[in-house]
Amino acid sequence: MITPTSRFLWSLLLLTLFSAAIPGQVTAPADEPVRTILAPKTPLPPESASAGVTKFSFIVYGDTRGRRDGWETQYEHSLIVNSVIERIKKQEATAYPVRFVLQTGDAVVNGRIARQLNVSFVDLINKLTQEGGVPYFLAPGNHDLSSAALQSDPERQKGLKNFFAMNAQLIPPEGSPRRLSGYPTYAFGYGNTFVIAFDSNIAADEKQFEWIKGQLEGLDRERYRNVVVFCHHPAFSSGPHGGARVEPGVQVIRDRYLPLFRRHRVRLVFSGHEHLFEHWIERYEDAAGHKYRLDHVVTGGGGAPLYAYSGDPDIRPYMRAYASEKVSLERIAKPANEPGEGAYHYIVVKVDGDRIDLEVIGVDWGRNFAPYRSNRADLQDRQ
Repeated sequence: MITPTSRFLWSLLLLTLFSAAIPGQVTAPADEPVRTILAPKTPLPPESASAGVTKFSFIVYGDTRGRRDGWETQYEHSLIVNSVIERIKKQEATAYPVRFVLQTGDAVVNGRIARQLNVSFVDLINKLTQEGGVPYFLAPGNHDLSSAALQSDPERQKGLKNFFAMNAQLIPPEGSPRRLSGYPTYAFGYGNTFVIAFDSNIAADEKQFEWIKGQLEGLDRERYRNVVVFCHHPAFSSGPHGGARVEPGVQVIRDRYLPLFRRHRVRLVFSGHEHLFEHWIERYEDAAGHKYRLDHVVTGGGGAPLYAYSGDPDIRPYMRAYASEKVSLERIAKPANEPGEGAYHYIVVKVDGDRIDLEVIGVDWGRNFAPYRSNRADLQDRQ
């Protein structure tokens, strides 16, 4: 005899089995540990040991999350990784060897689920650190930690636990002067270049802002001629997250971080969030009339579904607010009008003293990707 209780139990069992078979319905055990990415075979030397280096390259890409996260390795991301390894080997005997890789966030769809990282992401990064031999640095995206704007948010804390465990052998250790304790916010120096990773999910967090301010104020600018920042959310973009819409965290970046970056002559800000490529130049002057530029590069073509142009951001209020610095914005690479016109891609950044050049490398069908009407950009203004 089938009782109501037994009918309920059978229904529950069938529902559980059915749900487990649906792609995207990841039900990993809550206690599954995140695998730690292997330390790079060629780690960065102590900062003091590379002080004389003025020529090298590094690689930047972002947004690798895929719809099969937790079920299989990210295919499109694997195309990026394989191409990056080829590039590392090609350049290792040149004057500009690749020394590290930066990722602008959104490793998987949900970084709070260990299985997604373990199954779909970690082994690909192990290829970079072992076959490529290079250090790998991730800035957290909203999919990695949640969209919570407060450091104390419980959902964010779940993501942080996985982030720290996965990156334990990659980012500066807890207690290091180059790491903000309890945050995925850190910095490192190599050669004449200083790099800061900050968590744009909590852009309004005062403790994080003050730490970054302190890092910039304490820099030896005779040595560190180039300062690079990477994070997830772009200050200016034309994709579905940008255009006329300004997300709250982005407004904070414009209002607080960009004046700080101008004051300390940051050269480059890399971001993702938009699954496309876009490049803005912010020009400004100091009180003595000296002219500078800050390049904003959006690189979100690491494997997530590609986005397309959605509309221009309204930059007029921003330029009015900083008219005293003669701030102006110019876009030199616009996103594709259709997702299929874009490309999965990564960027090779070549450092040669004070000179910085970018090369955008498309993979898969985008091998001839030319966002500047070529795939290269020179980040110097000719006076």
